[in-house]
Parts: sequence; structure tokens; C-alpha cells
Amino acid sequence: MMDLQHLPNARAGEKVELFLRRNWTTPLEIIIYTSLLFGVPVLGLWLFNEQISDWLTTPYIGQALVLAISAYALITWLFAFLEFTDYYLDVWIVTNERIINIEQKGLFTRVASELHLTTVEDTTSEVKGMLHTFLDYGNVYVQTAGERTRFIFKNVPHPEKVKETIVRLTEEKKSKITN
Repeated sequence: MMDLQHLPNARAGEKVELFLRRNWTTPLEIIIYTSLLFGVPVLGLWLFNEQISDWLTTPYIGQALVLAISAYALITWLFAFLEFTDYYLDVWIVTNERIINIEQKGLFTRVASELHLTTVEDTTSEVKGMLHTFLDYGNVYVQTAGERTRFIFKNVPHPEKVKETIVRLTEEKKSKITN
């Protein structure tokens, strides 16, 4: 994990206020989907045990079946690994100077962008659905006047508190500039 005391390209006096990742339900979803994907062939092996035993002794069918099951398991693990990597490496960092958005897109593509708090025009939090309300997570949208019009913090915990923190930091930064 990144050492937040030594933030890359940190400015003098810059302090990390929030370090955000998506809510803990995201890796839980990955685990559930992976378990279901692994459960399908296990259930098939259990239901058709005798027939599969016969197939495994057949010269070409047995080898093809082992190859197919192995490929399926490998693809399922790859899916789980890619999804967890995407979850773990998607980060939003809010400092007293700027907002940094680091998004992992696949294994070898990463997009890092930042916006200064002085360019923030509007901040909105959104909680949709019963589960999101019950577990207190949702999206936060930060609207700017710049080229990239919107930063989206996806499924972050406590979106209302995140929004309030960004609004407070933006107001503090803008008041320092006007004084």
C-alpha cells in the first residue's frame, strides 16, 4: 500500500484528508461470483459422477474434458484476480489542496488524474437502493469547470461525509485565496 506520509508530487503543507476505496462489499461480490463459477463444475461433477468417470477412461474425451475443466478453472481465477486488482488499485485521495483519482483499467492501463479544490463547483452524493442505504455506501460526484467535468467516486463508504469533507475543504481553500 502507498505510504500516505510521502504522497507522490506532494506540495508543501499538503495533508491527506481522505483515502478512499470502494466499499467492502466489492471484494465480497468477487468472492461470491467466483464461488458460484467454481460451484457449477463441481455440481456437474457430483451430479454426473458415473458418466464422467466413464468419459475420463475414454482416450480422447477424457483428455478433452480434463483440458476443458482446467481452462474453465484458469479463466475463473483470472476473472477473480482481474476484478480484485481493479478494486484494490482504484483509489481516491482527497488532500487539503486537491483530489487525486487513480483508476486501474485492466492489468496494464492506469489513469491518474487530479483536480484542484479551487476548481470544484458542485459536489453531490448518491445512495441508491436498500443495501446501499443500510450499509451506508454510494457514489460521490465532483463537478468542475475544467476539461474533465466530473470525478466519480464509485461505491465509497459514507458518501455524505465524503461530500461534506470535500465541500468544507473547497470552501477553506477558496477563502484562503480570496483573503
